[in-house]
Amino acid sequence: LEPDVVVRRQEALAAARLRMQEELNAQAERYKAKQKQLEEEKRRQKIAMWESMQEGKSYKGNLKLNQQEAQSGASTSAVPKSKPNKKPLRGGGYNPLSGEGGGTCSWRPGRRGPSAGG
Repeated sequence: LEPDVVVRRQEALAAARLRMQEELNAQAERYKAKQKQLEEEKRRQKIAMWESMQEGKSYKGNLKLNQQEAQSGASTSAVPKSKPNKKPLRGGGYNPLSGEGGGTCSWRPGRRGPSAGG
């Protein structure tokens, strides 16, 4: 092998590793910023809950409202799909406790006592 080719290959490998490391560092910074923002939001909610509790209001109700607002804001693009009319799996007269209408399958308990052998 030629030494020039080996040197160029090693330099390219080092440059690729450096690029990947920089990308990983950028991802870590974004993740830290997002976690810090979530922590700040939780802290604000706790402060609001404490203040409402000091005023004698129901703080659990406020917490539920805040969660609903956050969920509605996050899931505005997701529209719930309406399901078509589904027919029941069994007829209306089916009752598993009565033993009727179940078809050919019926369960019977085994014989009592020790197994035969001896």
